[in-house]
Amino acid sequence: MTEPARDTAVAEEDRLRADLYNFLGVLLASPPDQMLLDQAAGLSGDASDLGQAIDGLSRVARVTKPKAAEREFNALFIGLGRGELLPYASYYLTGFLNEKPLAQLRGDMAAQGITRAPNVYEPEDNIASLMEMMGGMIVGRFGAPVPLGAQRAFWNRHIGPWAGHFFADLEGAKNSVLYASVGAVGRIFMSIEKDGFKLAAG
Repeated sequence: MTEPARDTAVAEEDRLRADLYNFLGVLLASPPDQMLLDQAAGLSGDASDLGQAIDGLSRVARVTKPKAAEREFNALFIGLGRGELLPYASYYLTGFLNEKPLAQLRGDMAAQGITRAPNVYEPEDNIASLMEMMGGMIVGRFGAPVPLGAQRAFWNRHIGPWAGHFFADLEGAKNSVLYASVGAVGRIFMSIEKDGFKLAAG
């Protein structure tokens, strides 16, 4: 499969942001197969907090087998009745599923021309979908790349108020091994995004 042509108007730093959002989205959408574990194992970071977290994810991915990752994913997010964590904005913000945050998100998705894939049955306010939406908005997967101010507004409304808490919970969850390192990457990345949006707002 060839990669779609990239919009040259998107800065390299923003491409890297989008890539990390997309990677987190894929890891959180379903249990990773061997190819995805190999991709994670091949990552390397720098001396920053985020770079160190990425190195940690790489080390754990190297020794994780797909069957173990699937058991972990199921224990965390599916379980018998429910998993250890409920990765939805509505739940984190109201204590219940399918509440007002989901309705607000659907309105903002429509405004951005984002539609739910026909084979996806999860509520749209799950963490994997939100990571994918941010990645797509940054590089223009749903139309033109979304300006930083609109990215900030979407993030502040649908991701910022809860995603850092979710990733911290994932990092410390009883069933987390591989996903503890995913949680560390996500938690640090959300903090960087928060600071970056604040700086951009002046």
